[in-house]
Amino acid sequence: MALFPITSNFEGDFVLKLVPVDDENTMAEVAEAAAVHSINLHVAEQPGKIIRARRAGESEPFPLEVKLKDSGLMPTECVDFYYE
Repeated sequence: MALFPITSNFEGDFVLKLVPVDDENTMAEVAEAAAVHSINLHVAEQPGKIIRARRAGESEPFPLEVKLKDSGLMPTECVDFYYE
């Protein structure tokens, strides 16, 4: 278990945020951690929808169950978060 900072680019938010997460977190957990800094602050909550994560500039999201340490992301790399 190690602290792993990611840069959150949440769709609809106008501010990039540095979010500390654990490298053992799944991408679903990483998405929830990023959401805390955007949802109901700069982005409206969308009940019933799933928050997905993808490497910035890519079209396919990470599988929800993949662990951050296995995602290939580097510390502080930008991750796009969006509702699906």
